[in-house]
Amino acid sequence: MQEWRSEYFPQKDTIELRLYNTIESDSWWEESETSAKHIADMLAENPNAAEIKIYINSLGGSVMEGVAIYNQLKRHKAHKTVYVDGFACSIASVIAMAGDTVIMPKSSVMMIHNAWTIVLGNSEQLRKAADDLDVTNQASIQAYLDRAGDKLTPEKLKEMLDAETYLTAEQCIEYGLADTYSDGTDADPQEDSQASAP
Repeated sequence: MQEWRSEYFPQKDTIELRLYNTIESDSWWEESETSAKHIADMLAENPNAAEIKIYINSLGGSVMEGVAIYNQLKRHKAHKTVYVDGFACSIASVIAMAGDTVIMPKSSVMMIHNAWTIVLGNSEQLRKAADDLDVTNQASIQAYLDRAGDKLTPEKLKEMLDAETYLTAEQCIEYGLADTYSDGTDADPQEDSQASAP
Protein backbone atom coordinates (compact mmCIF):
# COMPACT_ATOMS: atom_id res chain seq x y z
CA MET A 1 0.00 0.00 0.00
CA GLN A 2 1.38 3.40 -0.94
CA GLU A 3 2.03 5.75 1.96
CA TRP A 4 0.88 9.28 1.19
CA ARG A 5 3.03 11.83 2.96
CA SER A 6 1.32 14.91 1.64
CA GLU A 7 -1.65 15.69 -0.52
CA TYR A 8 -3.20 18.66 -2.19
CA PHE A 9 -6.74 19.20 -3.36
CA PRO A 10 -7.43 22.14 -5.65
CA GLN A 11 -10.85 23.45 -4.67
CA LYS A 12 -11.72 26.43 -6.82
CA ASP A 13 -9.16 28.97 -5.64
CA THR A 14 -7.92 27.02 -2.59
CA ILE A 15 -5.02 24.56 -2.27
CA GLU A 16 -4.89 22.16 0.67
CA LEU A 17 -1.46 20.78 1.47
CA ARG A 18 -0.72 18.14 4.08
CA LEU A 19 2.81 17.57 5.37
CA TYR A 20 2.34 14.52 7.54
CA ASN A 21 5.75 12.86 7.50
CA THR A 22 9.47 13.46 7.03
CA ILE A 23 10.43 16.41 4.85
CA GLU A 24 12.67 14.78 2.27
CA SER A 25 13.95 15.01 -1.29
CA ASP A 26 13.07 12.72 -4.15
CA SER A 27 14.92 9.41 -4.29
CA TRP A 28 16.19 7.69 -7.41
CA TRP A 29 13.18 5.39 -7.44
CA GLU A 30 10.35 7.44 -5.95
CA GLU A 31 9.07 11.00 -5.87
CA SER A 32 8.56 12.34 -2.36
CA GLU A 33 5.31 14.18 -1.72
CA THR A 34 7.18 16.34 0.82
CA SER A 35 10.02 17.40 -1.49
CA ALA A 36 10.56 20.99 -2.58
CA LYS A 37 10.14 19.91 -6.21
CA HIS A 38 6.77 18.29 -5.53
CA ILE A 39 5.51 21.39 -3.70
CA ALA A 40 6.85 23.62 -6.49
CA ASP A 41 4.91 21.59 -9.05
CA MET A 42 1.70 21.94 -7.00
CA LEU A 43 2.09 25.69 -6.70
CA ALA A 44 2.89 26.04 -10.40
CA GLU A 45 -0.35 24.24 -11.25
CA ASN A 46 -2.30 26.76 -9.14
CA PRO A 47 -0.65 30.15 -9.72
CA ASN A 48 -3.88 32.06 -9.12
CA ALA A 49 -4.97 30.35 -5.91
CA ALA A 50 -6.17 32.86 -3.34
CA GLU A 51 -5.73 30.60 -0.30
CA ILE A 52 -3.26 27.86 0.63
CA LYS A 53 -4.09 25.74 3.67
CA ILE A 54 -1.07 23.88 5.06
CA TYR A 55 -1.63 21.10 7.60
CA ILE A 56 1.51 19.96 9.44
CA ASN A 57 2.30 16.91 11.55
CA SER A 58 6.01 16.26 11.05
CA LEU A 59 9.13 15.70 13.11
CA GLY A 60 11.22 17.49 10.48
CA GLY A 61 13.71 16.29 7.91
CA SER A 62 15.92 17.89 5.27
CA VAL A 63 16.87 21.52 5.93
CA MET A 64 17.56 22.06 2.23
CA GLU A 65 14.10 20.84 1.20
CA GLY A 66 12.33 22.63 4.05
CA VAL A 67 13.93 26.02 3.44
CA ALA A 68 13.03 25.78 -0.24
CA ILE A 69 9.41 24.92 0.62
CA TYR A 70 9.28 27.86 3.05
CA ASN A 71 10.53 30.27 0.39
CA GLN A 72 8.20 28.89 -2.28
CA LEU A 73 5.19 29.39 -0.01
CA LYS A 74 6.30 32.88 1.00
CA ARG A 75 6.69 33.84 -2.65
CA HIS A 76 3.21 32.65 -3.65
CA LYS A 77 0.70 35.51 -3.64
CA ALA A 78 -2.03 33.47 -1.93
CA HIS A 79 -2.93 33.92 1.72
CA LYS A 80 -1.31 31.06 3.63
CA THR A 81 -2.97 29.49 6.68
CA VAL A 82 -0.94 26.93 8.61
CA TYR A 83 -2.60 24.38 10.89
CA VAL A 84 -0.29 22.51 13.27
CA ASP A 85 -2.31 19.33 13.65
CA GLY A 86 0.15 17.60 15.98
CA PHE A 87 3.87 18.27 15.87
CA ALA A 88 5.79 20.86 13.87
CA CYS A 89 9.38 20.04 14.74
CA SER A 90 12.75 21.07 13.39
CA ILE A 91 12.51 22.13 9.73
CA ALA A 92 8.73 21.54 9.77
CA SER A 93 8.50 24.44 12.22
CA VAL A 94 10.36 26.63 9.71
CA ILE A 95 7.83 25.74 7.02
CA ALA A 96 5.09 26.76 9.46
CA MET A 97 6.63 30.25 9.58
CA ALA A 98 5.49 30.77 5.97
CA GLY A 99 1.92 31.11 7.19
CA ASP A 100 0.23 34.50 7.17
CA THR A 101 -1.91 32.90 9.86
CA VAL A 102 -0.65 30.05 12.05
CA ILE A 103 -3.26 28.11 14.02
CA MET A 104 -2.42 25.58 16.75
CA PRO A 105 -4.72 23.42 18.87
CA LYS A 106 -3.83 23.63 22.55
CA SER A 107 -2.69 20.00 22.33
CA SER A 108 -0.15 20.65 19.55
CA VAL A 109 3.61 21.12 19.86
CA MET A 110 6.38 22.96 18.05
CA MET A 111 10.09 22.19 18.45
CA ILE A 112 12.95 24.42 17.36
CA HIS A 113 16.66 23.67 17.41
CA ASN A 114 19.93 24.29 15.60
CA ALA A 115 20.66 22.38 12.40
CA TRP A 116 22.87 19.33 12.82
CA THR A 117 24.83 17.05 10.55
CA ILE A 118 27.09 13.99 10.52
CA VAL A 119 30.61 14.60 9.28
CA LEU A 120 33.88 12.66 8.96
CA GLY A 121 37.24 14.24 8.43
CA ASN A 122 40.25 15.95 9.92
CA SER A 123 40.20 18.81 12.40
CA GLU A 124 40.03 21.49 9.71
CA GLN A 125 37.13 19.75 7.99
CA LEU A 126 35.29 19.44 11.29
CA ARG A 127 35.79 23.14 12.06
CA LYS A 128 34.56 24.04 8.58
CA ALA A 129 31.49 21.84 9.07
CA ALA A 130 30.69 23.75 12.27
CA ASP A 131 31.08 27.08 10.45
CA ASP A 132 28.86 25.83 7.63
CA LEU A 133 26.18 24.83 10.15
CA ASP A 134 26.24 28.35 11.58
CA VAL A 135 25.47 29.70 8.11
CA THR A 136 22.74 27.10 7.60
CA ASN A 137 21.17 28.09 10.91
CA GLN A 138 20.76 31.67 9.70
CA ALA A 139 18.05 30.59 7.26
CA SER A 140 15.90 29.21 10.06
CA ILE A 141 16.72 32.09 12.39
CA GLN A 142 15.58 34.63 9.82
CA ALA A 143 12.34 32.76 9.22
CA TYR A 144 11.52 32.69 12.94
CA LEU A 145 12.41 36.35 13.51
CA ASP A 146 10.50 37.56 10.45
CA ARG A 147 7.41 35.75 11.72
CA ALA A 148 7.74 36.77 15.36
CA GLY A 149 8.38 40.47 14.86
CA ASP A 150 8.99 42.27 18.13
CA LYS A 151 7.67 39.36 20.23
CA LEU A 152 10.96 37.47 20.06
CA THR A 153 14.47 38.86 20.37
CA PRO A 154 17.46 37.30 18.57
CA GLU A 155 19.02 36.61 21.97
CA LYS A 156 15.98 34.71 23.26
CA LEU A 157 15.68 32.79 20.02
CA LYS A 158 19.34 31.72 20.18
CA GLU A 159 18.80 30.54 23.74
CA MET A 160 15.85 28.40 22.67
CA LEU A 161 17.62 27.01 19.60
CA ASP A 162 20.69 26.07 21.63
CA ALA A 163 18.48 24.28 24.18
CA GLU A 164 16.40 22.40 21.54
CA THR A 165 13.14 23.79 22.87
CA TYR A 166 9.69 22.24 22.73
CA LEU A 167 6.95 24.87 22.76
CA THR A 168 3.28 24.64 23.62
CA ALA A 169 0.70 26.42 21.53
CA GLU A 170 0.45 29.06 24.23
CA GLN A 171 4.19 29.71 24.12
CA CYS A 172 4.16 29.87 20.32
CA ILE A 173 1.47 32.54 20.44
CA GLU A 174 3.42 34.39 23.14
CA TYR A 175 6.57 34.44 20.98
CA GLY A 176 4.75 35.31 17.75
CA LEU A 177 5.36 31.92 16.12
CA ALA A 178 1.61 31.28 16.02
CA ASP A 179 -1.45 33.51 16.04
CA THR A 180 -4.37 31.69 17.55
CA TYR A 181 -5.67 28.45 19.00
CA SER A 182 -7.77 26.25 16.77
CA ASP A 183 -10.87 27.32 18.71
CA GLY A 184 -10.28 30.89 17.58
CA THR A 185 -8.95 32.31 20.85
CA ASP A 186 -5.54 33.89 21.16
CA ALA A 187 -5.24 34.56 24.87
CA ASP A 188 -4.74 32.57 28.06
CA PRO A 189 -8.19 31.42 29.26
CA GLN A 190 -7.17 32.13 32.88
CA GLU A 191 -6.22 35.68 31.92
CA ASP A 192 -9.60 36.07 30.21
CA SER A 193 -11.44 34.89 33.30
CA GLN A 194 -9.42 37.18 35.55
CA ALA A 195 -9.98 40.12 33.24
CA SER A 196 -13.75 39.55 33.29
CA ALA A 197 -13.97 39.03 37.05
CA PRO A 198 -15.64 41.87 39.00
